[in-house]
Amino acid sequence: MTAIYLASRSPRRRELLTQLGVEHELLLPPPAAGPDEPQLPGEAAADYVRRTAREKALLGAETMRLRRLPERPVLAADTTVILDAEVLGKPVDRADAIRILQRLSGSEHEVHTALAMVCRGQLHEDVSITRVRFRTLAPRDIERYCDTGEPYDKAGAYGIQGLGGVFVQHISGSFTGVMGLPLYETARILALAGIVLP
Repeated sequence: MTAIYLASRSPRRRELLTQLGVEHELLLPPPAAGPDEPQLPGEAAADYVRRTAREKALLGAETMRLRRLPERPVLAADTTVILDAEVLGKPVDRADAIRILQRLSGSEHEVHTALAMVCRGQLHEDVSITRVRFRTLAPRDIERYCDTGEPYDKAGAYGIQGLGGVFVQHISGSFTGVMGLPLYETARILALAGIVLP
């Protein structure tokens, strides 16, 4: 197999797959009603991100079957920012983005990006965990950043590959994992489908 389906709406994941030279098509089910990827009561943050990626991959594989599409590996991913065991998801509005960025200011958090791939009826999973330290942010830094519009579609209300990168004092782990698709783990999981990258 030389091509895959990507079960993700993230343009950053598409860009990173293109960077790897992986041929891919989007395979998305109709949008679900209700909250986007809700965390289950009592579910640990690390379990949440893995479950979400797994459910996306399985749903993508089922969509492929129902649409009678050519069989290909289905890759899904989920990225979650975790601070003090709490999931900091995509902000719902400006006030929420400000609240999240205030919490991240001057502290260290983890970014978990879970991968799940369905290939020939088998499920393969991996996860990248990166520690990120933010410098202390002044209120005007947060206000100006929110004015750019960048925080609103991103877990943890920032994009490390964009203007949010100026807040990052130190990173230990995968830069592309924080972006949403860790290239090392992606290459490793794609190799299980026979897609070998340089």
